[in-house]
Amino acid sequence: MSTLRLAWRNVWRNSRRSVVTMAAMTLALWVMVLYSGIIEGYLHSMEATVLEQEMGDLQIFHPDYEDEPSIYNRIDDAEGILAAADAAGLSASARLLGGGLAAVGEQSAGVSLRGVDVERDRAVSTVHAAVAEGAWLDPAVPEGVVIGRRLAHTLGARPGDELIVLSQGADGSIANGLYRVRGVLKPVTDATDRGAVFLTAEAFRTLLAFDQGAHQIIVRRPETVSLDSAVATMRSAAPALDVRSWRERVPVLAQMLDQARQMVSIIFFVVYLAVGILVLNATLMAVFERIRELGVMKALGAGPGRVLGLILLESAIMVGLSTGAGLLLAAPFAWYLTSAGLDMGFLAGSSALGVAIPARWMGIYSAASVTGPVAILGGMVMAAALIPALRAAAIDPVAAMRHR
Repeated sequence: MSTLRLAWRNVWRNSRRSVVTMAAMTLALWVMVLYSGIIEGYLHSMEATVLEQEMGDLQIFHPDYEDEPSIYNRIDDAEGILAAADAAGLSASARLLGGGLAAVGEQSAGVSLRGVDVERDRAVSTVHAAVAEGAWLDPAVPEGVVIGRRLAHTLGARPGDELIVLSQGADGSIANGLYRVRGVLKPVTDATDRGAVFLTAEAFRTLLAFDQGAHQIIVRRPETVSLDSAVATMRSAAPALDVRSWRERVPVLAQMLDQARQMVSIIFFVVYLAVGILVLNATLMAVFERIRELGVMKALGAGPGRVLGLILLESAIMVGLSTGAGLLLAAPFAWYLTSAGLDMGFLAGSSALGVAIPARWMGIYSAASVTGPVAILGGMVMAAALIPALRAAAIDPVAAMRHR
């Protein structure tokens, strides 16, 4: 009888034990495949919020701006840097940054003024698509502004309301302007939600008497260009400026995302360790019940290698059946999480490290999110089965045949 046929027969010799063991492996794989996809989707959503709506892949500032965020610490040759980014195949947009006081009726609050080039900004940020009420900026309507969600709540402002802005101009004069709330954003980041007022670049320059230059340049890269390469390109184009990637700007957030992905692997290990212990126990029992049979096999000429291979093949058969069942069961749930997502409405308004937690988590499933759990399950089960397999291979045939 071939080793494969013998292993198949032995798997079903004690069908109840085999079914329970495979059910545990199937359940573990089902949970881990779905869990890895939904966590990857959540982390991807948070990272996308930071990159697409706020920071881009890298940012460029005046070297003193981070220590002293003054309107006077500006990038003088912003147009030249934008042209260099375009020539390198990168997308870039300049922003103007300032501070002031905003009021609607009797309510007032400190605000962060952000002047944007409406057309260019679409290539580096999706904040224009994050408008919950009203509409995004329109260069043809310079008096229109878009404000953060919490700021709107603080001021009691809605689209159509008048917004008074007070600040200090670059020429030292008192800057004041009357605007109309054009839109209110969805939750983005804490800083944007609490105090952001977006204006067109022209409106910002008029308000603050800021004729030239910019304070921030946001750069996005295509997928074919690595982050390090994009940073190196812009550093060579702006050697006197502060050019850093988003990972360097917010290292705590980058570490959190990396550690969260590492936690998935740790959870894999813990869950599969429990499955491995179950497999170890089941395989030990199977070997113990067949000591005399294994002794006869060795007495008839079966070497230790064949006995070892037989026990491992039995475990491999159970892993294969469990993998097929687990992936088959996970497929419809993965499709649902990919298309509809998981409603996390109870977390609406919450944030992690200043980044809004999405109210709906969408699953992301790729070859890696499937092969990873399968490979770890197979490795853990085979490692657990190796101990009883080695014991079976080392059985003395004479002693085994006398075993009762």
